[in-house]
Amino acid sequence: MDIAKILKPEAVRVLAGMTSKKRLFQDLGEVAAAVYGLTAGVAVDGLLERESLGPTGVGHGIALPHARLEGLDRIVGVFVRLEKPMDFDSVDRQPVDLIFTLFAPKDSGVEHLKALALISRTMRDANVCAKLRANGQAATLYAILTENRPQAAA
Repeated sequence: MDIAKILKPEAVRVLAGMTSKKRLFQDLGEVAAAVYGLTAGVAVDGLLERESLGPTGVGHGIALPHARLEGLDRIVGVFVRLEKPMDFDSVDRQPVDLIFTLFAPKDSGVEHLKALALISRTMRDANVCAKLRANGQAATLYAILTENRPQAAA
């Protein structure tokens, strides 16, 4: 599995003026609807439901919100870089500016976990994050996220 199979170029965005998680999730749902044909409200509800179990801010300015949804036939992603970091209740209490969101079929099981592990490995790479933070063009962000890297164990 590689990120290019999960993430379409048009699902990569740079957002300004984000003030709340709920507003961010609405924007993520709208992108997922526009790019992948998901129902925005269902995507937002799935993200909010998962977030209610515990924050998905994993530290170092990174969040990995995710949701399992009915009617989805494959795992898809949305990546957002925020121009201004926002509070995300992260484990290290640091504001978040890099958000990689996954939407998976309700019954995806192991595939969902493999996708989360892949995204987590990629986002744990300090060089990748530095490049993402240094660029503001969606096409460049997509290229950084999808460039081939050696695969290591999760």
